[in-house]
Amino acid sequence: MIAIRGLCKRFGPVQALKNVAATFEAGEVHAVLGENGAGKSTLVNLLAGFLMPDVGSLELDGAPLPLGDPVAIRNMGVAMVHQHFMLVPEFTVAENLALARMGRRFERLEPLERAGASLAMAERLGWTLDPRARTGDLPVGVQQRIEILKALGDDRRVLILDEPTAVLGPDEVEELFRVLRDLRDKGMAILLIAHKLSEVMAVADRATVLRRGEVVATAPIAEVDEATLAAWMVGDVPPRAERTSRETPASFQGLRLSDLQVSGDRGEAAITDLSLDVPQGAIVGIGGVDGNGQVELAEAIVGVRGFSGELVWVPHGEPAVAYIPQSRQKDGLALKMSVLDNLAIAGHQREDMRRGPFLRSRALAHWGGELVGQYAIKVGALEDPVGSLSGGNQQKVVVARELDREPDLVVAVNPTRGLDVRAARFVHEQLAQARDRGAAVLLISTDLDELAAMADETYFLLRGRLRSGEGAEALVGGKA
Repeated sequence: MIAIRGLCKRFGPVQALKNVAATFEAGEVHAVLGENGAGKSTLVNLLAGFLMPDVGSLELDGAPLPLGDPVAIRNMGVAMVHQHFMLVPEFTVAENLALARMGRRFERLEPLERAGASLAMAERLGWTLDPRARTGDLPVGVQQRIEILKALGDDRRVLILDEPTAVLGPDEVEELFRVLRDLRDKGMAILLIAHKLSEVMAVADRATVLRRGEVVATAPIAEVDEATLAAWMVGDVPPRAERTSRETPASFQGLRLSDLQVSGDRGEAAITDLSLDVPQGAIVGIGGVDGNGQVELAEAIVGVRGFSGELVWVPHGEPAVAYIPQSRQKDGLALKMSVLDNLAIAGHQREDMRRGPFLRSRALAHWGGELVGQYAIKVGALEDPVGSLSGGNQQKVVVARELDREPDLVVAVNPTRGLDVRAARFVHEQLAQARDRGAAVLLISTDLDELAAMADETYFLLRGRLRSGEGAEALVGGKA
């Protein structure tokens, strides 16, 4: 059992945790819920030793945990799967897995030998991994599996998972849950940070809800429902965005793809013979298990990856394009730069932000402040590094920057990954408003519920080829 007593943590003016007390029992899956910025990631990073609390204590089975010492805490049996990957991109899969099993100082084993237990766990999960593949070349979903295997590849007493299912398909999620239930039944304490309440209801035994850094409720899952959890997390959730009726143009207007061919980073065929229309005033959804060409397709459309075939804007001209990439930290943000500087990547193009070749600093700061308020981005100051924000607030910065321009074409890849219920609903509202203004919206998502709620028509990618919505469950599960 892990016991938390009086835990407090402050980052500058932001009180991340305030007098948090909780217990996490052996033999249970305990979900930790809350809005973006509620303190969930701070809490689990304190538990894993990556942060030092200002006040408070942590105990594991009655023994004090060595605060701020991740190696010692890991050696006591506490492992963590991070929301943002802790992988060495230049290393192979086996080398990354072997890093998690570095134990005896003089033990001389090749990476494949050292990673053997983790690779055996991959087989049990039904995950096919090439142990010699370079990790940085793999899709984000496969990288997530490696992170999970790093934690599961050894005996643990406590397993902490920070949004582990964000890029997994439904079949992969259920397989992971099967493993978590098995580990729970063997006596492990499992802490699960999640935003998808349906997943919490499916796998958790208890839930603790944080709001503004404080515990507001703890309850057995059997005694609550999704609506109760959502109310504890965020209060009243705004209603879904209603579609504004628009006249359908007599002829097609929007993005047209014909016989598109796109290669992956290693020269393999990522997209094959893809033809698709994305009309203005509509949201076209593309689903499927991550790693089937979704990212390569998005990158080809926005111009950062080469392609062959035809990609045109009908009737003519160059559309204003907004791009919400899958990985906010890798492709969407400059983490060491300020929140305002990251917003200004797009804002500096506005005429009212410039005076000749110079930026109008006050106007830019005023605009940035308005965006922060409009998108409910939780930040101490506009000058704070964007990397200091929670994952969900980082995503809000990307969405605010891209959609504020009122683009003609929006390409969004898993835009609500890592967002709480309220924030996800807000992003959906912004995408719906862009559609209703006449934008062509391509929504690429591994979340079937998101596609069902947002898309006017849905297709699925399987091994780089486009399929219609028929047989969606088989395709999302990775089955031919």
